Amino acid sequence: MEKIPYLGQTLLQWKVGNSTFVALPELGARLMNWNLKLGDGSIRDVLYWPETTTLTDFDKVRGGNPILFPFNGRSFDKGDIHFWRDHEGTRRPIPIHGIARQGTFKVLHADNAGFSAQFMPGDEAKASYPYDYEFTVTYRFEPLGLSLEYKVVNTGKVALPWCPGHHFYFTIPWTEDTKRSDYSVRIQADKTLKQNAQGLLTEGPVLKETENLAEPAIIDTFHTRLRSNEAVVSQKGNGGDIVVKVGTNKVPDPSATFVTWSLSPESPFFCVEPWMGPANAPENKVGLQWVEPRATATFNVSVHVK
Repeated sequence: MEKIPYLGQTLLQWKVGNSTFVALPELGARLMNWNLKLGDGSIRDVLYWPETTTLTDFDKVRGGNPILFPFNGRSFDKGDIHFWRDHEGTRRPIPIHGIARQGTFKVLHADNAGFSAQFMPGDEAKASYPYDYEFTVTYRFEPLGLSLEYKVVNTGKVALPWCPGHHFYFTIPWTEDTKRSDYSVRIQADKTLKQNAQGLLTEGPVLKETENLAEPAIIDTFHTRLRSNEAVVSQKGNGGDIVVKVGTNKVPDPSATFVTWSLSPESPFFCVEPWMGPANAPENKVGLQWVEPRATATFNVSVHVK
């Protein structure tokens, strides 16, 4: 593990086998980049990070892996975006993807294989999510992959809700002189969903099990009722597949979800996001889980290049 000065901050960098990982744990527990040295000496960026000259609005940078907690996606209350209702029925503001990606973390442990960081909620985060808890993000790095664990410990006296997720920005295309239509994703899902303008879940498009990444219908789609916990991104006629796993069971909970998204057809990234459940969980109740007082809950994912 090395420390690297960068735009007034200190990044942590890990070299594990042919992989290099770069993170800024104190700001959103954010893994920024993962690149892989190939056999011919060239470098493949697995996780995309754009060139930038400032870390102002760091949480808004489209790249790496933003931490989505306690809820993922867009939350609504009776049709109004950026709100939800807590256990007492109080309407509270909440940003898209929750309160952690723009928050401050304290590094609990860092070694040659990864790091663990604890969320330190400020006044705004406490107003959005009024619970007593400890939320920790732990990364473990491997020569061809990584694993992550979210852990929430309820230290309060009432049950707390959560439906977290990850937002991996994968570099697509990853081979020179290829385009998005040269890539596909395989997701074994029995149901797809969309989110309408009021935050409700609606029927999604009919998609093939292996779908081209240039297919417009795949954008902003929730793939759920999974028959496998794997989503596999592949390049036509080449190796180097990206395998994303949600949970540790081969067949995950019925609410477990992969989200496929990109900003535009020209974006140099494509996101395959493992979530505990679809967006707006507090209102839709799909995928929402409760952690009882003095209990601990975890959410695990992994990503590997094959």
